[in-house]
Amino acid sequence: MKIRTRAPDGLTRCGVARAGVGTLAGLGIFVAGYPCWRPWCLSWGATAEEVDAQLPGDELLVDTSVITTRAVSIDAPPEAVWPWLAQMGSGRGGLYTYDWIENLLGLHMHSVDVVLPQFQTVRVGDAQTLGQKGPTLRVAICEQDRHLVLRSDDGHWVWSFILRPEGTGTRLLSRNRIAVPGASKGMHWFYRYVMEPGSLIMERKMLLGIKERAERLVTAGPSLFTPAA
Repeated sequence: MKIRTRAPDGLTRCGVARAGVGTLAGLGIFVAGYPCWRPWCLSWGATAEEVDAQLPGDELLVDTSVITTRAVSIDAPPEAVWPWLAQMGSGRGGLYTYDWIENLLGLHMHSVDVVLPQFQTVRVGDAQTLGQKGPTLRVAICEQDRHLVLRSDDGHWVWSFILRPEGTGTRLLSRNRIAVPGASKGMHWFYRYVMEPGSLIMERKMLLGIKERAERLVTAGPSLFTPAA
């Protein structure tokens, strides 16, 4: 007696069709509902005052398509947070987010859990390229333990990190200002419904990763420093 091990082709096609319909329905629900929670997506962790505040770097890109301001409170002073910002980047300390996702995009990120002394000197003009075809981000403004502002060479992206003392801790703000001049309606749709939620997933992980590392640095001290290469 033969035992059937797979569904008949008709049922298989029916299952695929149902899955496709379900996916489209879910996408439709997401698109329809996104405007309701978009403000939360663009301002995760930030207060209304922080969202409205003028921050260093805002003057570098005035005409924007999207602005995000996200924040986290860290139980560590600014000087314990700054080293993790200073060493960020490909071939450096990574971005403390989902490396596997970034590496699928060819960004070659490997987030570390230690302070790398060889990457602690940050100067205006220092530059890094995100992947082989990605934008080049250059340090535009730098004040140790206070703020670090990066700007893409094409002028369409400004990424600011602001450290504000909060009692004995630090309030870390991350603001992205992005312009997409000449973009088609399809590209604007892509940025709004794909890039914005995607950036929240990655940036939330990054901010929490910096928080965890800075708080551990306060308790672990020199053991989190590696000798310069």
